[in-house]
Amino acid sequence: MPSDYEGKQQLVDDLFETLYKSGNGIGLAAPQIGVSLRAFVIDLSPIDDDEHPEWKNFKKVFLNAHIIETSGKDVTMEEGCLSLPGMDGKVTRKDTVKIAYEDENGVKHEDVFTGYPARVIQHEYDHLDGHLYIDRMSPLGRQLVKGKLGKIEKGKVSCGYKVKKAGK
Repeated sequence: MPSDYEGKQQLVDDLFETLYKSGNGIGLAAPQIGVSLRAFVIDLSPIDDDEHPEWKNFKKVFLNAHIIETSGKDVTMEEGCLSLPGMDGKVTRKDTVKIAYEDENGVKHEDVFTGYPARVIQHEYDHLDGHLYIDRMSPLGRQLVKGKLGKIEKGKVSCGYKVKKAGK
């Protein structure tokens, strides 16, 4: 995305609006709303976690993001995705990510995130490269969700937001 991209603020606004209208998301990438730009947003404030009050203020815009490295220990957790409503699966990711990006004001950053924010960043970043969390699941895990994927592909899914059938 060019730094002087004219529709940048509208894209950021649309991403947050769509995220909030979903009712249960904490991150959304531009490709998920049909926009082929390297942009995603994260807002961890909906997570009610007394152990991590800093998440209440974790609302960020990532434009032209590039993961420099992932490191640390492997952590396996359940993940879900607004692109695959009604599904979740176990995914292993590194617990630290170093990422370069621009914010909505065009300011360049290079930051290191750990723990859950690092996981969410990696999840949203995957969308920029055309990947879903199921691509990172074990073969057995993917086999277990195969039926649900078929229902989503046929448009037989119920959620609080508009979903396009595959290939439409």
